[in-house]
Amino acid sequence: MSGDLLEQFRRIGRDLFVAGLVSSHGGNMSVRQGDRILITRRGSMLAQLEERDVIDIGLEENDANVTLASTEIVVHRAIYQATSALAIVHTHPPYAIAQSLVKDEIVPVDSEGSYLLHKVPVVAAQLTAGSTEVAELLPTWLKEYDLVMLRGHGPFAIGHLLEEAYQLTSVLEMACRILTVAEGMGAELKEYRKGSEQYESW
Repeated sequence: MSGDLLEQFRRIGRDLFVAGLVSSHGGNMSVRQGDRILITRRGSMLAQLEERDVIDIGLEENDANVTLASTEIVVHRAIYQATSALAIVHTHPPYAIAQSLVKDEIVPVDSEGSYLLHKVPVVAAQLTAGSTEVAELLPTWLKEYDLVMLRGHGPFAIGHLLEEAYQLTSVLEMACRILTVAEGMGAELKEYRKGSEQYESW
């Protein structure tokens, strides 16, 4: 693994923790390189990643490193096999999780969230963490959306770079914070976006 890529893992991992998108040992990230996946170690602290915390494992088959890789490796594999993603970020942002417990899709009302996300589907699974059920569910959704919310657990975001997936995750959590505050005011929300000719195509 190149020094530049390791620095990307470290930088995004720190940013995810500082932004409150993961707990001390929560979340995971990966990058695809050909027929290999570089994924964070099982139980690693994303804010303090070292080179040993990024595990090299096969895209198609398990090898000796499978016991070291994040428990979500089966989900990451399935996503890479079904989409053009080159990077995946999975986090546990509190406001997004809260919204997922009461909605079947998250529709941002803020300008940035509307533009970058438009809407985020909420997918439900009986077993959420690293299950084959999730590995079968998410790829279908991620062919259409770059970010999907797993109810009660957290979003999976994809991109060509870790930073792209991180951006979508960050925008989602801010959108959910705004939604939670606005909905808590108890008044009807004022629509301001329909005047934009581009809104429906966002």
